[in-house]
Amino acid sequence: MCGIVGYIGPRKAVPILIESMEKLEYRGYDSAGLAIPGQDELLVLKKEGRLDALKEKLNGQSYDARAGIGHTRWATHGEPSDINAHPHTDCTGQFAVVHNGIIENYMSLKEWLQSEGGHTFCSQTDTEVLPHLVEHYYEGDLVEAVLKAVPKLEGSFAMAVISAREPGKLVAVRQDSPLVVGLGEGEYFLASDIPAVLKHTRSIYILDYGEVAVLEAGGVEVLDLKGSRVEKKVTEIKWKAEEAEKGGYEHFMLKEIHEQPRALRDTLGGRISADGVSVVLDEVSISPEEIRGLKKIFVTACGTAYHAGLVGKYVIERLVRLPVEVDIASEFRYRQPIIEPGTLVVVISQSGETADTLAAMREARRQGARVVAVTNVVGSSVAREADDVIYTWAGPEIAVASTKAYTTQLMSMYLLALYLAALRGILEPGKIGGLLAEMKNLAAKAQRVLDNSPVIREFAGEIAASRSIFYLGRGLDYAVAMEGALKLKEISYIHAEAYAAGELKHGTLALIEEDVPVVALATQEALIDKMVSNIQEVKARGASVLALAMEGLEEVEKVANSVVYIPRTHPLLSPVLSVIPLQLLAYYTAVARGCDVDKPRNLAKSVTVE
Repeated sequence: MCGIVGYIGPRKAVPILIESMEKLEYRGYDSAGLAIPGQDELLVLKKEGRLDALKEKLNGQSYDARAGIGHTRWATHGEPSDINAHPHTDCTGQFAVVHNGIIENYMSLKEWLQSEGGHTFCSQTDTEVLPHLVEHYYEGDLVEAVLKAVPKLEGSFAMAVISAREPGKLVAVRQDSPLVVGLGEGEYFLASDIPAVLKHTRSIYILDYGEVAVLEAGGVEVLDLKGSRVEKKVTEIKWKAEEAEKGGYEHFMLKEIHEQPRALRDTLGGRISADGVSVVLDEVSISPEEIRGLKKIFVTACGTAYHAGLVGKYVIERLVRLPVEVDIASEFRYRQPIIEPGTLVVVISQSGETADTLAAMREARRQGARVVAVTNVVGSSVAREADDVIYTWAGPEIAVASTKAYTTQLMSMYLLALYLAALRGILEPGKIGGLLAEMKNLAAKAQRVLDNSPVIREFAGEIAASRSIFYLGRGLDYAVAMEGALKLKEISYIHAEAYAAGELKHGTLALIEEDVPVVALATQEALIDKMVSNIQEVKARGASVLALAMEGLEEVEKVANSVVYIPRTHPLLSPVLSVIPLQLLAYYTAVARGCDVDKPRNLAKSVTVE
């Protein structure tokens, strides 16, 4: 979950490293540090806290080094501190390592190194064993030392190594955790994620599991773990560098909320036939025979993607008439899921590198399931390892709290459901065409929601001092309520819970007291009478209710304190629109409380460790 950067070339390394680290601070911001070659030694500078603390320590000095590595940390082993910050060095101070992931056997390695050569450790981290291992195996060739060290390691990780003994060389290794190499003109870049290199190049190598990149001023060589050369294909990135910038918005999260109309259009683009009555998924190669033979679908994901999966379950069961089971990815493989012939597994991950989702996917494939991945990142681990992939063309998402990734994941699940329904003969072209026509209208309707946010901002001001807030919904509204509660929790730090409204009388009402805020979703016309009754139940106990309703369901106004309407759409598609006010509510509440919206405490964007 940490961010790794590296540079080698003709320019001064420190400004480029700092600039790249700024682009990756969403991956971790407990501490930051860098290492550059000096006079016969490495200069290591690191500091607890945000990247600004390291900048203060640099005090404007750019140094003359033309190579270096840097790191932004999300703490796993050892509390955030100057000592635990990366880079870590060996006993001699000649080798430095930055690392993303977990070395699971670090304790046994540490004991072995201490007994073998009297190595001295000063931090609480698992990372510190890495430079000591490289030192232990170094016999004049940095690459050989790294290749000997890696087989000793257990876990999921990526790392970059620099040495004062070979100052013109960076060595990087990928084992699960992502790494890309940027290919410039006579200069080369290393990063955990693409936004860090976009200002300098659009040409990259995406390192695969078990690959080693050797960066020198003369070029980049990619090896396998046996030292054999690997031929890599250059990937050209189509994102604009500006897409990873705030673009005049106060926060990335607000920018990404407002980018949703564009992201929805892009995700639909080219995926509807010219006559408008069928779905075109060129990335999916499941044969019609396989689709007709499906007996069950699993959906597995984490966090916001899991909530998209819950919507997907509802939609697939309704349109495809197949049983769907949704699992949190971290639970999926440990419960020994029963995967039989005719099982399709759908994995959802914005980054395509989520450790638990990757592990769930690998378990599903081990048991013989066909896997469809829904992801935002081209060339990610999930995309490469799945049998089929549906990309969500959301563009780079920088804020830790996911917004546009969620709505494009929903759009992808709708497309998959309609694709399966057509090939199984469940829906005739007319009904599919009607849904697709309405899906094309969602971008414009999402913009209408964004243009009508004063009520949401006002309610956010009212709840900013609250200790708890509850979200209620039925059917699809309950799935969206769960996502709304997550958004509020993760960026405003207010306790928030979502409940199926029908469960109120089974215990939940005990939590309602005078002036407790409740957000009630009421977009499903078939359930509106029951939701109105539920709103009355919490109002009778003193709750202050903000209702979120579909246009035309004005009866909600009679019982709620405030109402926000979303444009009328097909009930199955309402989650795409109803989640946007909940995203804005979380955002404005967090701002009112003075929270760091883009970098909430204890969290990081891409969860690459279990």
